[in-house]
Amino acid sequence: MAKTISNSAVNQRTSNAAHQRAIRLDYREMTRRLNGALGGTLVAALSGSKDTKASHKWAKENGPQPRPEAQRRLIFAYEQWQKVAEAEGEHVARVWFIGANPWLGYDTPVTAIREDRFKDVSVAAQALIDDTFSG
Repeated sequence: MAKTISNSAVNQRTSNAAHQRAIRLDYREMTRRLNGALGGTLVAALSGSKDTKASHKWAKENGPQPRPEAQRRLIFAYEQWQKVAEAEGEHVARVWFIGANPWLGYDTPVTAIREDRFKDVSVAAQALIDDTFSG
């Protein structure tokens, strides 16, 4: 008899794996990857920085370190990027990050991350992955 795994267990495992990969990654490398995927301006925006070049500075070897709240947002954004990009592809993930989202009251995930609405963003990402994205 084949053992069935609930969607909830699979989703939790995916979230845990994305989190583990994110926290093991140096923040400079994580920022470089997010910059490459979303662009520096969006990464700076989701981190809460008013400096549109901040994420490029953080990615440099001898650059400044982001403040703790920005680091939390970067880690979370990278986790969500991984989950959505792995499930739906990088193009869809990029559009998802910048598009109005019904699960977020039609805010973008970038805005919601900047506002520390992590649970809401996680639910919205999972809804896309589970194909329950109707809002």
